[in-house]
Amino acid sequence: MQDHNISARQEWRAGYTVPLAAALGYATSVIHIYGLGAYIKPISDTFGWSVTQTTSGLTIATLIQAVLSIPIGFLVDRVGPRLLGVIGVLLTVAAFALLGTATGSQANWYLLWIVMACATLPVQATIWTSAVASRFEASRGLALALTLCGASVAAALFPYLGTRLIAAYGWQNAFAIQALIWGAVAFPVILLFFRHSRDIKHPEDAPVPVEKALEGTGFMEGLRSTVYLRLLIASLLFTFTIIALVVHFLPILQAGGIDAIRASEIAALIGLFSIAGRLGTGLLLDRFRASLVGAAVFLLPVAGCMLLVSFGSSTMAAMLAASLIGLTLGAEIDVIVYLTTKHFGLKSFGALYGGLLASLSIGTATGPLGAAHVFDEFGSYDNFLWLTVGFMVASSLALLSLPKPAFGAK
Repeated sequence: MQDHNISARQEWRAGYTVPLAAALGYATSVIHIYGLGAYIKPISDTFGWSVTQTTSGLTIATLIQAVLSIPIGFLVDRVGPRLLGVIGVLLTVAAFALLGTATGSQANWYLLWIVMACATLPVQATIWTSAVASRFEASRGLALALTLCGASVAAALFPYLGTRLIAAYGWQNAFAIQALIWGAVAFPVILLFFRHSRDIKHPEDAPVPVEKALEGTGFMEGLRSTVYLRLLIASLLFTFTIIALVVHFLPILQAGGIDAIRASEIAALIGLFSIAGRLGTGLLLDRFRASLVGAAVFLLPVAGCMLLVSFGSSTMAAMLAASLIGLTLGAEIDVIVYLTTKHFGLKSFGALYGGLLASLSIGTATGPLGAAHVFDEFGSYDNFLWLTVGFMVASSLALLSLPKPAFGAK
């Protein structure tokens, strides 16, 4: 049997550029999610909209993604992720730039977000994680963690970049400038280095054989599994709350009396700490039982939410809350993807993860809107923060109940 360390070293030597390119692709897929926070207040002020009205576009986009996640997953299983990813990056940054053309009409705003939704379909997480999972086995947890650090970069960079560009050029121009900057960074790397195992010219040289990378459970068999149901529940509850916290983190701090620039600097800690959290989670997943790792990590934001409720006007409390939220942010994707590959293999990974991504998308769609509605109704985010505590605990328990996986030792 091949030594684990040697195997992992061979995987990284042969394919280290794949997780790096995939990380940029994954960051692109969330530019409209993590980038929206900086634009909520200026758009609402310009058009006289409520926070709920402004946030509703994100809900539309993520619900469309939820409906089409499984078909996109089947497409990934059939044609591979490379073509979808390369085209999708260009479409996504173009659609993000178009958001700056909003006229103040709700119909126009909804239409722009429908375009945004369609543009992001070829860059959803299934595309990037399926390629990385096909290239790594011994070090899959760390490789997936590095890929998902793309969202950590997005969470750290996009709110700050958006805030600065808005201050300098106004929010309409800021959308286009931010899209152009990111497209120039991400597209060349993805075009050159993003490849699934089936795209390798000499697949016999790959550390993970193509036939092994494509073994696993069929779609319908996986769909009927109680394990799959528990992963769906954990995905929905966790994403409903964690994405809402990230999208509304700037408004939450501003509601507590912290100014916009300072709030954006504190919010950057979410992205910075999420890098450490993702990489740490990836290393733990390669060494310990994934369900236990996920259950523990999912509880970290509970303390962050309680800090925001109790000491919302304190800069130090806000920084600590951002750090705790950051340590967990994206761990749900890392854990859910890893558990999916270990419980069901890669044969129907695209379609099965597409179903889980639908659950993640529903949480993403409804969470920010729910938080906005709570604020509009009560003038405070406190009730939503307490709801977050309950949902985090429930999602942790769902992971804790999972059995030993079928396609892995842990």
